[in-house]
Amino acid sequence: MRHLPRTVVRSLCPAAVAGVLVFGACPAGAADDDAPKGPAVTVLKAAKSCFSDIVEATGSIIAREETSVRPERPGLKVTEVLAEAGETTTAGQVLARLALPEGGTLQVTAPVAGVIATSTAQIGAPASAKGEALFTIVARSEYDLVGLVATNDVRKLAVNQPVTVRIAGAGDIDGKVRRIGPTVEPNIQQGMVYIGISSQKRLLLNASGRALIKTGQSCNVAVPLTAVQYSSAGTVVQVIRRNRVETKRVEIGLMSGGNIEVRDGLNEGDIVVARAGALLREGDPVRPVMAAEAAK
Repeated sequence: MRHLPRTVVRSLCPAAVAGVLVFGACPAGAADDDAPKGPAVTVLKAAKSCFSDIVEATGSIIAREETSVRPERPGLKVTEVLAEAGETTTAGQVLARLALPEGGTLQVTAPVAGVIATSTAQIGAPASAKGEALFTIVARSEYDLVGLVATNDVRKLAVNQPVTVRIAGAGDIDGKVRRIGPTVEPNIQQGMVYIGISSQKRLLLNASGRALIKTGQSCNVAVPLTAVQYSSAGTVVQVIRRNRVETKRVEIGLMSGGNIEVRDGLNEGDIVVARAGALLREGDPVRPVMAAEAAK
């Protein structure tokens, strides 16, 4: 049987698909050029996510309004103490009983509901209208975190922005921006912000706290921090197209939980190298492996 030259066979193979299916397969030289080659690389799909713009403030806890409790007349003595510092009280609740000089007793009651911040009431101790307060109450259990914010961040603040306040020993407490100071401390170049807190927990006055103020939100494509490279050419991300590496310059934004916002340069669904590195260069062939499969 007479054989055709190989060059002729190769030239006929694409045009004679039907014949090839009947009589045999195309030669190996016609293999798909896009078949994965090169090293395996872990990749993931760029997906949209929302990031919160957070401004931090550190400061101290104060009572927004403190009410002092004293008897209205002099010459009295404490005979019974019915409340202690740290307890929550209601308006009209009896806090102590005092002995009158002419006999009988006088009840000292809480003028407002709140948390008793301090108490000097001791059985047998004198009490008068001009003396030291028997009790001080944090009115309505309302506190302020008076914090300092970097000057560049003050312009982002607005009244009623939601805040998470972290206080040692008290955990996280919700709050809101109540007031923004009109000036900046010249020596440290920081502005003052008052964050309102309402809590039935006993908060220690003058305790330090940290506030996380949510000043806005941005939703864009997100990638892991490990996917971003910083170079002299700018900020770049490596993507895979047709099993080859492409380097794309991107504009990044907010960060949260190990991910970073990409405001420009990537599209949702782009296949991104999960851990970009100098070993991968533009045009290199690779075998992409999705992160979920690589973790198995």
